[in-house]
Amino acid sequence: MPIYEYKCSKCGRVFEHLQSVAAAPLRKCIYCRGRADKIISQSSFQFKGSGWYITDYRKKGAKSAAPAKPAEKVEKNVKAS
Repeated sequence: MPIYEYKCSKCGRVFEHLQSVAAAPLRKCIYCRGRADKIISQSSFQFKGSGWYITDYRKKGAKSAAPAKPAEKVEKNVKAS
C-alpha cells in the first residue's frame, strides 16, 4: 500500500497516511480536524540507465555479439638446472 502526503489548511501540518490506491483521499487533518488536501510528493525511486525508451532495446533480427575467445594458455619458462 502506498503512503500519501497531506497538508492541513488550518494548522499547516504535513502528514503521511498509509492507504490503498482505491481508498478515498482523507478530507480532515488527523491532528486538528481541519481540511486536509493531498499533496504531490517526491517519489522514492528513480529510473536510471538505458532500457527506458523503445530505442534502447535491441532491434529484432540484430546479430548478437561475437562469442568471447577462449583464454589462451600461458606457458611458463622453466629453467632446467
